[in-house]
Amino acid sequence: MSIMSPAADAPLGSPSAIYRVEDYNARASYKSSDNNGATKPSSSRPKAYTYIPVAIIGAGESGIAAACQLKEQVGGFDQFRVFDRQAGVGGTWWINRYPGVACDIPALFYSFSFAQNPSWSSDCPPGSEIFDYLNRVCSRYRIVDKIQLNTDVIGCVWLEDEQVWELELRHLVQGMGDLSVRDRRKVIEEQGEAAVFCGSEVVRAKVVLSCVGGLVEPRGWPDEIPGEKSFQGSIFHSARWNYDVDLKDKNVIVVGTGCSAAQFVPHLTKSLGAKRVTQIMRSPPWVVSRSRSTGEIGTWQRWEPWLFANIPGLQRTLRTLMAAALEYSLRLFQNGDWNERERKKFEARLLKNMKKTAPEKYHEILTPDYGVGCKRRIYDFEWLPGLQDERLELTTQPLTSVDEWSVTIGPGRTYPPMSETESKAPTEKRSIPADVIILANGFEATRWLHPLKVTGRAGNDLVEEMDARGGPQAYLGTAMDGFPNFFIVFGPNTATGHTSAILASENMVAHALRFVKPILHGDVDTVEIKKEAEIEYTRDIQESLKNTVWMSGGCSSYYFDRETRWNSTMYPYTQIWFTQRCMYTRKGLIKLFLWKGIRALGDGWLAGLWAQTGLFLQQVVGVGKLVAGPWRRP
Repeated sequence: MSIMSPAADAPLGSPSAIYRVEDYNARASYKSSDNNGATKPSSSRPKAYTYIPVAIIGAGESGIAAACQLKEQVGGFDQFRVFDRQAGVGGTWWINRYPGVACDIPALFYSFSFAQNPSWSSDCPPGSEIFDYLNRVCSRYRIVDKIQLNTDVIGCVWLEDEQVWELELRHLVQGMGDLSVRDRRKVIEEQGEAAVFCGSEVVRAKVVLSCVGGLVEPRGWPDEIPGEKSFQGSIFHSARWNYDVDLKDKNVIVVGTGCSAAQFVPHLTKSLGAKRVTQIMRSPPWVVSRSRSTGEIGTWQRWEPWLFANIPGLQRTLRTLMAAALEYSLRLFQNGDWNERERKKFEARLLKNMKKTAPEKYHEILTPDYGVGCKRRIYDFEWLPGLQDERLELTTQPLTSVDEWSVTIGPGRTYPPMSETESKAPTEKRSIPADVIILANGFEATRWLHPLKVTGRAGNDLVEEMDARGGPQAYLGTAMDGFPNFFIVFGPNTATGHTSAILASENMVAHALRFVKPILHGDVDTVEIKKEAEIEYTRDIQESLKNTVWMSGGCSSYYFDRETRWNSTMYPYTQIWFTQRCMYTRKGLIKLFLWKGIRALGDGWLAGLWAQTGLFLQQVVGVGKLVAGPWRRP
């Protein structure tokens, strides 16, 4: 294998500093190590296959961004397919249809920089509006015909001899892809495979972009709680809401108090007519009050579409200011004396609002004993005031068993700890009538790529390779050595607690396309991250995370594995820094400034200063394009 060196005029810190690149001439001398795993000869594989240069797995926000930018940045390139097991486009915004589902950050920033929407109905619009927006983006960029729904990618295997990825696809019966893996297995056990699968296909691709997302598989029934099979009522997860179940005059049990639960619980009694709702909480979340409820329109929202449409640059300017304000809130997640003081001030405001809006009887169990930001905050307008409804009960007593038409909670409580003997929170064991149980207990957030199996060079499994190094990881959340031409969008350690997930996705797409383009242009054959670069990047991330509230704030969250303490979710730096890292290596940023300046000094100090200033502006414009979007009308 040859290592491509930077050209004489290539900037230091260019991709080859961290990526191993193989050109076409070197490929002829590359030999397969054996005939097992990923290097199995093609003669033993199905001969019938479809070849496409680029395969994108997932048609959620990340997959849509990847497809749109691939087409736009590679001169109208359209030789790709987007596979998604669900029956509709939009990922989480297709599958989450619970009552009250909505965007919990301002939609002005929760949208693509390259396809901004000037006509949001409110600051935090309902999920159906986000879904419609994503579908309009697909239509605008003409990628609808490239999306193949009801298609489950079972696995990806790297073929060393052919230097391509081979994907095994299973075509699903309409709607079966909307079920969780657990529920599909149950259908197969009861009705056979024909009830779930209706065909198969083999696809080979030069490049694979995995955009499967992190919050995909909902957690199932807690194994430690007996009685699930004896329960005669309905049980479903909020991420797979069952509208066939009529909640009118029913006794409903809700397990969990995360962001989804905060949105749908107020609707159970208010609009769905539930007789009584008991919400079981393990520990209290920090609740940030929103100025108005989902869909509520104020004076600004009434005029916003007209202003954005008629004042050039206004939307992009406000979007940039919002991004800057959100970046400032990173101070709440880092450790240090000043950070601790800032957190305390913020916590005091949140507690004041909670005591003003929630019933006094819940003040004790709604007062967290950990630092704000340690786990995901809830942005709420309706949940805390909704607790005033006498038909709704909030409890920290644990769910201990389930009977035919009831559940048992207690004895004991999960919060405050039983060691706090002066607490007035109930502890006695009691039985509660139950017709419906709704699980709002989150997702399998630490099981990356699940259930997709990726087999790379020499037959190595991607997840097993990550685990062997400590836990889920990837360079910039995007690439792993041993898996050439395979890029993850929104991979490990790319979530932030303070800014837009869509911006992070766009950064990773931009990074991946820097290496996809030369492959598609025929300049190189394979691109692969260097092992030492991936290991060093992961070491830095995990070390930096130790100095954040996510790891030292005193809570238990889905951000990290409780047994290993490996945090595979959060990114410990600013999104501006992540944007720069996606453009250049960290050392490359420093070298690039020095190198450009020194070369220009040969023409005089004024030219050197001019070069440095121009380079700085180039960086600002690069970040600005991703945050504010391109400065042109769509």
